[in-house]
Amino acid sequence: MAARKSTAKSAAKPNVSAEELLGYYRDMLLIRRFEEKAGQLYGMGLIGGFCHLYIGQEAVVVGLEAATKEGDKRITSYRDHGHMLACGMDPNGVMAELTGREGGYSKGKGGSMHMFSKEKHFYGGHGIVAAQVPLGAGLAFSDKYKGNDNVTFTYFGDGAANQGQVYETFNMAAIWELPVIFVIENNQYAMGTSQARSTSTPDIYTRGEAFGIPGETVDGMDVLAVKAASEKAVAHCRAGKGPYILEVKTYRYRGHSMSDPAKYRTREEVQKMREERDAIENVRQLLLTGKHATEDDLKAIDKEIKTVVNASAEFAKESPEPALEELWTDIYA
Repeated sequence: MAARKSTAKSAAKPNVSAEELLGYYRDMLLIRRFEEKAGQLYGMGLIGGFCHLYIGQEAVVVGLEAATKEGDKRITSYRDHGHMLACGMDPNGVMAELTGREGGYSKGKGGSMHMFSKEKHFYGGHGIVAAQVPLGAGLAFSDKYKGNDNVTFTYFGDGAANQGQVYETFNMAAIWELPVIFVIENNQYAMGTSQARSTSTPDIYTRGEAFGIPGETVDGMDVLAVKAASEKAVAHCRAGKGPYILEVKTYRYRGHSMSDPAKYRTREEVQKMREERDAIENVRQLLLTGKHATEDDLKAIDKEIKTVVNASAEFAKESPEPALEELWTDIYA
């Protein structure tokens, strides 16, 4: 089946300064090192329940956050640690929440899938597939009602794109011209089923055409391409033109969750992506070939980030578990 053309031309890659490029490198590396440490803590039994790592997809959220301003909101699914770090949430608070400690963003009661930060306009972390999509439209409705130019980034995956509530939300967002960017993080496999086996169209963003919602596909392994597409989508929403769909084609290196052995794909396929398409390595090469940084500079950044991540793990271990009385707080009764 031939792929259909985008309803909007892909934006040209932006010219970015060496400082910006280093910032993207740092942000993506923080997410990767943090997730690697989270995987270690899970293996040690310090993280319970489900834990979905973002390793491989770092360019998506870093590229999108590059186009945001104060007041913009974000909401996502359970693969959410990268989104938290990219919007500026404290690694200490995130890691403490992962380990169920009092110092976490949800006092240790939300865990990996359910934490939020009102200060950073991060509204979760949602464990039910696609449940965050109508909530994201609701956040955008709030801004439309208030008459500001804020935008809401509503993230969901290729698997969630097959849920009915997504299309109910598309319809309402289009009718009300809501300032919401629907970000489909297409990592090719949903839980363990390839997109080719579960989706009738080669490009998922085209499903917005029935509702008059423009959109495009983006190379999610290229942070600059994501940033360019994000700027275009944000401009569309801030201008009052309604919703926009970005299907960001990315790839996760680990299984769906820590309990997934990922036997539905070959080791060679994953290795090929790591060697040829890795988003962090791509930026690393841009920095080196453009003489914006030396090998020693990048090693220093890596060392600095490892220090931050190790400190977050120590903070989590030292933070006490929530008191039993916390069972009765933050609930409706």
